[in-house]
Amino acid sequence: MKNICFLLLSLVMLFSCSQVKPPDPFGPVPSERQLAWHEMEYYMFVHFTVNTFTDKEWGYGDEKESVFNPTELDCRQWARVARDAGMKGIIITAKHHDGFCLWPSKFTEHSVKNSIWKNGKGDVLRELRSACDEYGLKFGVYLSPWDRNSSFYGTPEYLTYYRNQLRELLTEYGDIFEVWFDGANGGDGYYGGTRETRKIDNKTYYDWTNTHKIVRELQPSAVMFSDAGPDVRWVGNESGMGSLTNWCLLKKDEMYPGGDFAKILGEGQEDGNYWVPVEVDVSIRPGWFYHKSQDSLVRSPENLMEIYYASVGRNSCLLLNVPPDRRGLLNEKDVMSLLGFRKLREKEFANDLAKGKQVIASSFRGKGYEASNVNDGNPESFWTTNDTQLSGEITVDLGAETEVNRIVLQEYIKLGQRVQEFTVSAFNNGDWKTILEGTTIGHKIIRKFPVVKTDRIKVTVARSKACPLISNLELYRSPGN
Repeated sequence: MKNICFLLLSLVMLFSCSQVKPPDPFGPVPSERQLAWHEMEYYMFVHFTVNTFTDKEWGYGDEKESVFNPTELDCRQWARVARDAGMKGIIITAKHHDGFCLWPSKFTEHSVKNSIWKNGKGDVLRELRSACDEYGLKFGVYLSPWDRNSSFYGTPEYLTYYRNQLRELLTEYGDIFEVWFDGANGGDGYYGGTRETRKIDNKTYYDWTNTHKIVRELQPSAVMFSDAGPDVRWVGNESGMGSLTNWCLLKKDEMYPGGDFAKILGEGQEDGNYWVPVEVDVSIRPGWFYHKSQDSLVRSPENLMEIYYASVGRNSCLLLNVPPDRRGLLNEKDVMSLLGFRKLREKEFANDLAKGKQVIASSFRGKGYEASNVNDGNPESFWTTNDTQLSGEITVDLGAETEVNRIVLQEYIKLGQRVQEFTVSAFNNGDWKTILEGTTIGHKIIRKFPVVKTDRIKVTVARSKACPLISNLELYRSPGN
C-alpha cells in the first residue's frame, strides 16, 4: 500500500513539474474583435457615390439625386473580384462628405430613394451585403461625419441625425466587421441651400464617446477606425506606406479624429496604454472615386506588391480602394491589376523553406514553449524564454545549402507586443553574417533581403519589453529581388 501511495505521489509531482506556467500578458493586449481584424490583413475599400457621375473627388452636397444612375451595377462582380484577388472583406462609402446615402435612409431625401436608378427602389448596401455573404466576405461601412448636404451640420441637432443614420446601418445590414469614421470635418458646403462655410471643433463637436457606444451596443464585434481609433488607427498617409517601426499602441486619450497626429500614427507609441493597430488605406488609382481620365494610371501588380510589403509586411492591414465606374462595375483595368497582384503574391510565397525543418533555441521556457513551435503551423503555439530573460536566439536548420531572400515573423500578440530589436543572420563560410536588422514585429512582418545561400538562418531577439513570444517563422526564396 505504501508503495502504491509513493508511486501516485511521484506521478503527481512529475506531472506538476512538467506543467510550465505561461507568461503573463504584458502591457495592452488586443480584444477579440481586434484579433479577428488582424487576421483580415487585406480587404477592399469601395468609393462610390454621386462623385462617380460628376467626376469629382469631394461632392459639394448640392448634387441632384438623379445624377446617380449606374447602368449595370453588379455588387456580385465587386465581391467576386475581391474574393478572387484574395481579399477578405469590403468596406463601402455608405455616405461620403456630399451626404448622399447609398441606402434609402429614412432621415434624408438625399439618397438612392430619389435617384433614377431602379426608379428609387434600389439599395446598394443591401445588394453588397448579399454579395459579400455569397462570396464569403466580411462587410464594413464608412459613414462620413462631415455632411455638406445636411442643413443640421454644425448644430447640436446634427448629432441626432448622424446617429440615426448610424443606427440604420448597424441594424439593417447584418454583421459589420468595421465602421470607418473619416477625419474630414467642416468647411464650405450646400447645407440645405445656405451655401456657406461651417466650422466645428472636431475635438468636441461629435461627442465621439457616445457615438462609439452605439457601435458597441449594436455591433459588438465591429472594430472602429479613425485617426485615433478607438480600435484601429490611420497610418498617417494615403500612399500605402507603413512604418518599419510599428507599435500597436497609442495614448489615444490624447488624440481625436481629424487632429494633427500623422507623425505619431505611423510608428505608434512604445509606451502607449491602448491597443490601437494600424490600417493602411490607399487607392489603386490616383483618386478615390472613378475618373475615366485615370484609366491609364491604375497601379501595376508590381506596385501593389511593393505596397503589400509596406503595409501587411509592416504589421498593418491593407485597405485597398477599388472604385466602381459609372456602369457600377469594377473597371477591367483595375480587375486585371488585382488578379495579377494575387499571382505575384502566390509566387513570392509559394514554398515555405522553414516548414518541417529543425529549429533550436538558445534557451526556452520549458515544455510547451519549444523552438519547434515557430514552424508547426499552429498560431496558438509559440517559443518563449523565462520571465527574466528578455533576449534569445532561434535557429532554423535548412538541412542543406539553400537560397533564401524573404522572412516572415509573427509574435503571439494575445499576450502583448514585446520585441524592440531583432536581427536575422545567415551561416556562411563558417561564420554568422547579419543580413537584416529590425525593431518591432507585432502581428506580422515580412522582410526582403538579398539572396543568401546558407544551411542555417538565425533570428536573434536582442531586446524585448518582456520575455519574447515568437509564434511563426517562415522563409522563402522569392523570384523577386
